[in-house]
Amino acid sequence: MPVENMIVTPWEVKGEIDYDKLIEQFGTEPITPELLEKIRRHTGELHLQLRRKIFFSHRDLDWILGRYEGGERFVLYTGRGPSGAVHIGHLLPWIFTRHLQEKFRTRLYFQMTDDEKFLIRPDLTLEKTEYYTKENSLDLIALGFQPGETLIMPDTRCARTFYNMALEIAKHVNFSTGRAVFGFEESSNIGIVFFPAIQAVPCFLESMLTGEKVPTLIPAAIDQDPYWRMTRDVAPRLGYPKPAQIHGKFLPSLGRKEKMSASLPETAIYTTDSPETAERKIMNAFTGGRATVEEQRRLGANPEICPIYFYEYFLFVEDDAQIGRIFQDCRSGKLLCGDHKRSLAESVSKFLVRHQELREKARDRLDEYLVDDQFLEMLRR
Repeated sequence: MPVENMIVTPWEVKGEIDYDKLIEQFGTEPITPELLEKIRRHTGELHLQLRRKIFFSHRDLDWILGRYEGGERFVLYTGRGPSGAVHIGHLLPWIFTRHLQEKFRTRLYFQMTDDEKFLIRPDLTLEKTEYYTKENSLDLIALGFQPGETLIMPDTRCARTFYNMALEIAKHVNFSTGRAVFGFEESSNIGIVFFPAIQAVPCFLESMLTGEKVPTLIPAAIDQDPYWRMTRDVAPRLGYPKPAQIHGKFLPSLGRKEKMSASLPETAIYTTDSPETAERKIMNAFTGGRATVEEQRRLGANPEICPIYFYEYFLFVEDDAQIGRIFQDCRSGKLLCGDHKRSLAESVSKFLVRHQELREKARDRLDEYLVDDQFLEMLRR
């Protein structure tokens, strides 16, 4: 797979993604069968996203599981940059995070980086990022996260709590390191240069509030890894455990290549799309099929490049035997693209109807999840 066109940064993901190459470039570790078995001992049957290697890479996951087996607890941390509507690709790591919260019975710190999006997007006001923070929170709550143990933290609402720790972090990161890791240029505004220190704070928040040294596990897509590389370098100087990570892949777009992107709305299915809109996008999607029905029946299709198959593989077909049959039926030409699209459209429509019902119910529960400085101060021991 060509990797010269691959770009993976916290702010941009483009090209065909070679995940083995990313492991090499980022210096992470692959998730081995031995590590999967270690996880299985605590969770029972492995989550779909682990069985199918959607979460594929890590930093210190084996270490944090060892601490847990020794009787120590850990917390989870992930987040969202609230700059628009949530699409199904955004949900993938959240669904896996909810699984981890349930199985390990732990707290989740969910950071809403409203400040970051305001700083990097000329079209966004703080009022707009506040709106998207609340709207995006509905999608998180609709997935079934535990109230009381799920703290959604908009940076602007938690600034007083975050600021002192961010100063401690920023003091240990020089500009040359920030430029090397994040690609800052002379045109970069000074707010975004400071922002990585803010994003690092939740890695240490439980330790700061409780006075204990509590490890943190971060489930997230691998494009966010640069933040945690910087944070892991700083952690020993501040006397806190290095945050552990588990990295996920990107859900491919409905177009020909690349990940699902909010900048190309026809290639993404949003949680607020109507079933009719989602069906239209799916029926217009790129596939791995042949030019004609006759040719496909004779030569078969290529599910390895087909977003219809990927949607099912990543989320919509839970049974491993069934997804294996779909792969073979595509490959053999037994399953035609039109039929395959209609089947996926039906699954996605059912999901959207149910998710949107739960999303609307969540409007009355926002206060159970959204927190601010005053709430975080009550957690301090």
